[in-house]
Amino acid sequence: MPYFWFKAFHIVGFVSWFAGLFYLPRLFVYHAEAHEQQVEPARSILKTQFTLMEKRLYGIIMTPAMVVTLVMAVAMLTIAPDLVQQTWLQVKMGLVLVLVGFHFYCRKIIRQMEAGEIPLTSKQFRWMNEFPTFFLVVIVMLAIFKNDIPTNATSYVVFGMAIAFAASIQLYARKRRLDAEKKNVVNADSAIVLPEQVKA
Repeated sequence: MPYFWFKAFHIVGFVSWFAGLFYLPRLFVYHAEAHEQQVEPARSILKTQFTLMEKRLYGIIMTPAMVVTLVMAVAMLTIAPDLVQQTWLQVKMGLVLVLVGFHFYCRKIIRQMEAGEIPLTSKQFRWMNEFPTFFLVVIVMLAIFKNDIPTNATSYVVFGMAIAFAASIQLYARKRRLDAEKKNVVNADSAIVLPEQVKA
């Protein structure tokens, strides 16, 4: 029975952690866009707000969720240590270690942006936003299928859908950016005052 309690809270921690891993890079996108596109005082106001949101998300949700995920995983392994010998779990643990590294890399970015440094462009942050998606798909597949991950047509279709989903997000973001640029051009054109308008 304790194993199932640990597993339940492991899943809760995992879901909460991934919610943060998905949302934090999106905040980085908005933070970078504010730096690239806004003028003062809007730029400073937005950057202050995004920094506050990033720090709270990281400190109050993401890090505790990561700790719960890892502690519950260790607790499960103390009850069922033979699982460590299985290949699927070894691969999963390796992927989780990469995610832990990504987690701390996000902390580094938060500190850089708080100091006024923008290490990546908004477009690069958008690609960074897709990074956890791949890990989520693979980790869930490993947890469900274990050593029997399917290699048939269905698995390729699911993987293709995940890639298409990520691509559609990028295309939508590009469309939004282009629409915003067109709107800025129109606003700039309408703000131009012609000499005859001044005389009138």
